[in-house]
Amino acid sequence: MPSFFVDPDIAKAKTLDTSFYTSKQYFDLTKEKIFATSWQYIGNTDMVNSTGSAYPINLLEEFLGEPLVITKDQEGNLHCLSNVCTHRGNILIYEPCTVLKMMTCKYHGRAFHLNGQFKFMPEFKEVENFPTEEDHLKELPVFSWGKLLFTQIAPGLAPEFYFKDMMDRIKDFPFDQLQFHPELSKEYRFPANWALYCENYLEGFHIPFVHAGLNEILDFKTYQTEIFSYSNLQLGIAKPGEMCFELAKESKDYGQNIAAYYFWVFPNMMFNVYPWGVSVNIVEPINISESKVKFLTYIWDEEKYNQGAGSNLDIVEFEDEEIVCNVQKGIRSRFYKHGRYSVTREQGTHHFHSLLATFLA
Repeated sequence: MPSFFVDPDIAKAKTLDTSFYTSKQYFDLTKEKIFATSWQYIGNTDMVNSTGSAYPINLLEEFLGEPLVITKDQEGNLHCLSNVCTHRGNILIYEPCTVLKMMTCKYHGRAFHLNGQFKFMPEFKEVENFPTEEDHLKELPVFSWGKLLFTQIAPGLAPEFYFKDMMDRIKDFPFDQLQFHPELSKEYRFPANWALYCENYLEGFHIPFVHAGLNEILDFKTYQTEIFSYSNLQLGIAKPGEMCFELAKESKDYGQNIAAYYFWVFPNMMFNVYPWGVSVNIVEPINISESKVKFLTYIWDEEKYNQGAGSNLDIVEFEDEEIVCNVQKGIRSRFYKHGRYSVTREQGTHHFHSLLATFLA
């Protein structure tokens, strides 16, 4: 199996060897080396908006499949905990709950405080050296960006390495006022490797060729990509007359007609920020040649919704899926192993490949 290397000089670099997308060995490696140590979206604060609340989630359910529960204890503190009873492994919380005083396992009655600490277990008086630290629920770190919540299931870099550049760039956008709209949110499954979807997102090079409608709104000549350590930004500049942000003079982008901020966070999260709100896209691996992407709609200004670059997102998604699925067919060819990068248009994809190679190494 090849070792992965991506030359830091984009003018000299080759894309990842196609074995990354076709080898189950590498697919399995990404679970612990990339996804477990990265920060992952788990929901929003409105899911547990009162004390005594508990909300179960299954993190990347068809890939990591890690049962977690978000709770708000009686003191109003937010927690992300393992949702697995420390007695026999039963799932603790089956569905969203409110006004809980504790979490009690429906299998044998073991009880926990909402901060995850062991509280009580019937028929255990004779058990020696009990309880121990292992009998508490594992608590995971929680990072919040406005209402959006993230966690990390294995030790890795602190959240600021992933989010700070993005948060600083749009610090005046009201993330704490976003309202989640499940009726406008969707999930798409497609027969392609998860990384191919991310690669496609990370370059605007394909817009004139794949997205005719979006190309009518964005000024492709001024499309920009900025690289950060574990994230990057694509700036979509609106053509004259199209909807754009009303930016404060203090903004780095003041004076530009910004139609959209397209932020990507390693390895699989996209935050498409429009004047109306945010479309959060989470790419979830299923198997080596199948994935799904969740489009989660958070609205701030309903009057602007579905206008400008943030309109007709279904059409854009179907166009992206078609091209990505054809690439999935192409990478299996015996005649294709590597490609090269456009120095001016594919900085984001080069950055992504560089991070993948580093984490796998």
